Amino acid sequence: MSPDPIIDLVKATVALFVIADPIGLVPVFSNMTKTMSRGDQAKMFRVVTYTGASLLTIFALVGQELLALFGIILPSFQIAGGLLLLLLSLDILFRGQRFAKPGSHEDVGVIPIAFPLLVGPGAITTTMIALGAYGILATLGSIFIVMILTWIVMKQTGRIHSLLGKTGSAVITQVMGVFIAAIAIQYVLEGIQFYYPPR
Repeated sequence: MSPDPIIDLVKATVALFVIADPIGLVPVFSNMTKTMSRGDQAKMFRVVTYTGASLLTIFALVGQELLALFGIILPSFQIAGGLLLLLLSLDILFRGQRFAKPGSHEDVGVIPIAFPLLVGPGAITTTMIALGAYGILATLGSIFIVMILTWIVMKQTGRIHSLLGKTGSAVITQVMGVFIAAIAIQYVLEGIQFYYPPR
């Protein structure tokens, strides 16, 4: 953790926002809400926000206990999580946008949007790593900020989709994929330095 808690909060928030990638999910939001009434859209957006925040908060609060239960130390988890994020970034870069199939209005907010598209293995891994790297306050703060930003993005789905278009959405997704790859490599390097510190 750095001496400045604001810097820790910013780092944790940026990392989680890039991994969750709500902007990259705009086409999914648009596809799933285009036949919904305004009331149904608002309900689904609330479900996505509450579910995503709850899942990440649970992992933030019990993440260290989970690691201790299995005898795992943070550097090992950083390496494993970094490799997982790297695979995720490669999947995004080479296979394109993550799309989901439409479902019922009642459950589509939870599955697949909240989980696993928004809060998937990458976001969970990032949250648990942030817990050890930046502390509980920065981690919880980053979850709150990212979920608020996600809610705002969902509310503006129509405008964002029209502004970006299909090509713009694809470009944003690819850029996010590169950022995810960079974050993943950083996690792996930090974990390796614990076992092989620079001389």
